[in-house]
Amino acid sequence: MSEENEISSFWVLPEACISYIFSFTSPKDACIASTVSVGLKSAAESDLVWEQFLPSDYQDIIARSVSPLVYSSKKELYFHLCDSPILLDGGKLSFRLSKSSGKKCFMLCAKELNIAWMETPRYWNWKTLTESRFAEVAELLSVCWLDIHGKMQTRMLSLKTKYAAYLVFKLLENSYGFDSPSKASVKLVLQGIEHVEGENNTVYFKKPTLRGGSWIEVVQSIYGRMPKKRKDTWMEIELGEYFNDEGDEGDIQMQLLETGLLHLKHGLIIEGIELRPKEE
Repeated sequence: MSEENEISSFWVLPEACISYIFSFTSPKDACIASTVSVGLKSAAESDLVWEQFLPSDYQDIIARSVSPLVYSSKKELYFHLCDSPILLDGGKLSFRLSKSSGKKCFMLCAKELNIAWMETPRYWNWKTLTESRFAEVAELLSVCWLDIHGKMQTRMLSLKTKYAAYLVFKLLENSYGFDSPSKASVKLVLQGIEHVEGENNTVYFKKPTLRGGSWIEVVQSIYGRMPKKRKDTWMEIELGEYFNDEGDEGDIQMQLLETGLLHLKHGLIIEGIELRPKEE
């Protein structure tokens, strides 16, 4: 059969069949197809296609939303979840989708983290910020020992996906004590057995100042992970990676630790820890 005849045969397929074919592509491919012709637009935008791009448990997830979601099509729901993170479980957790793949992204709020002395008012203050998606963020007043833990069940994440964990934070203009490197790690805890995914990482809240341009500081800056600015005006540091293969029953544990030099620290604001696909 010639290529011309194959194309002609495709156009005579029922719309449901064309939609079924598009459901095996990607969100980007479906959007491109919808611009080709009126006939393809209807097939590429059908609920049959876009339900396949949503997580298999999307109904259970949106049922946990703090605010009810209103949408007229699965495509509208998909892009709403990509562009506007929703709060789950009473505001403890934020959820969105990766626009390119439809894979799940979560952020634990600061209240759900285990922060050393987090309930001691002389060390940490809980406050509201308009730029935060959560009701409260943690503001560091004064500590020497910085220890931040977070965990999430692996079954909540997308399968066959490499995830990275990020501490989402801000430093106030009058902050101090964050020039030294910290240690970070991401671990899988499965049935009481701890498996380390990769090595412990060196991370920085601030880019190192090269006093005199010493080679030691240059090497530290090369091998340490630097903070990056996010689109939502916050900063983030990558703590480590984890490949979620089959979603084994266990927890991903994420940690940032600075207990070596014990410099007095002040002016750190923590919004939470985000887990998202490494592709982003």
